[in-house]
Amino acid sequence: MAETKRRLHQPVFRATVMRAYETRCTVCALGHGELLDAAHIVPDSNEAGIASVNNGLALCKIHHAAYDVNILGITPELIVEIRKDLLDEIDGPMLQHGLKERHGQKLMVLPPTRSERPDRDLLAISYERFLSGG
Repeated sequence: MAETKRRLHQPVFRATVMRAYETRCTVCALGHGELLDAAHIVPDSNEAGIASVNNGLALCKIHHAAYDVNILGITPELIVEIRKDLLDEIDGPMLQHGLKERHGQKLMVLPPTRSERPDRDLLAISYERFLSGG
């Protein structure tokens, strides 16, 4: 027997975030919905991690994975940062173009409706986790 935990709010959260970001990755503007996720700024396991569009980002699969493992951080001022050791690393085109070239750049896509934009306090919590390495 296996026990699984299912987040019932996830389909609504995803639909709301995708609509707000016009089905584009906030970091790179990729517009293929099948390659995008609705990512939580602060995980829903955290007390502050509510299932709200203000705690969501539309991220492509690579940027979502990088965000979740603290390779990519987003400042409260909406600037992308890439972990220092990766900036010094030489690898293939995905690292160079998909991550390193985004370092220091503003987010490319934000919801046009101000009330749906990322909560800066939640971004600050997430950014602190990024800076501490986990």
